[in-house]
Amino acid sequence: MSYLAIFVGGGLGSIARFGLSRWAVVVGREAMWGTLAANTLACLVLGYLAFSVADNAYSPNTRLLLATGFCGGFSTFSTFSLEAFTLLQTGRTGLALLYIGLSLLLGIAAFAVFAFR
Repeated sequence: MSYLAIFVGGGLGSIARFGLSRWAVVVGREAMWGTLAANTLACLVLGYLAFSVADNAYSPNTRLLLATGFCGGFSTFSTFSLEAFTLLQTGRTGLALLYIGLSLLLGIAAFAVFAFR
């Protein structure tokens, strides 16, 4: 059952990330802003789950579906790295540094939101 929960969550997370990146392009932004949003939201969800585990708010399979599956499929370090590298490679150094900095700061801040409740 654990593997099925991870499989379903991962599929849903991947579809959601793809949709968010496509949405960013449709509204006239680069796909990297969709990746930034997905990674930040995944950190927010994972932070919530990490700090609610002690409350036994969710069953182990639900946590696997959401944390390992959904957050794992929704967030993407490899795409973030590709986008940052492409920005650097094309001479958009300032934007690359902004993207890298925002990704780290927003990710950590989103995770930490639930640490102080």
